[in-house]
Amino acid sequence: MDRKSLCWTLLVVVSSSSLIPLTNAAASEPSYCDSDASYPVKVESVDIDPSPVVSGAPATFKISAISDEALSGGKLSIDVFFYGVRVHTENHDLCTKTTCPIEKGSFVLTHSQSLPGFTPAGSYKLKMKLIDVDDKQLTCVNINFKIVRGSLVAQI
Repeated sequence: MDRKSLCWTLLVVVSSSSLIPLTNAAASEPSYCDSDASYPVKVESVDIDPSPVVSGAPATFKISAISDEALSGGKLSIDVFFYGVRVHTENHDLCTKTTCPIEKGSFVLTHSQSLPGFTPAGSYKLKMKLIDVDDKQLTCVNINFKIVRGSLVAQI
C-alpha cells in the first residue's frame, strides 16, 4: 500500500470512528440470584456511571425497581466478587439509598462510591439483596460490571 492510500485509509477509519457515540453510562442486565424465586421487588434495570467503572474515581449504580408492597424501611446488602472471590461487603439502611417509606410501585435506589486507585482492573460481580425490617428477603440480583485502571496522574 502506498503512502497516499495509507493516509486515506487512516482518514476513513478515524472519521468513521468519530461517528460512533461514546457514553459514560451503561445499562447492565441484572440476573436474579434464584431464577425460580418470586421476589416482591422486581429489578427493572441497572445503570452504571461511568461504565466501565474507573479505579480511583466515583461510580454510581442506579437501580430501578418495582415493589409489590409498601415498605417502611429495610437494609441494602452488597457483596462484590472478583473472579468468584468475595472482596468487599457493605450493608446500608435502605432509606439512605431511596426515599422512605417506599410506596407500592416504582422506585429508584442510588448507590455511589469512590473506588481506591489500587483496585485491580477486571470483571466483577455485585450481589445485591434488599431485606425488609422483618428480615424478609425482598430481592436478590447479580450485576456484572468491569473496572478499568484510572490514570495515576489524575490521582495526584
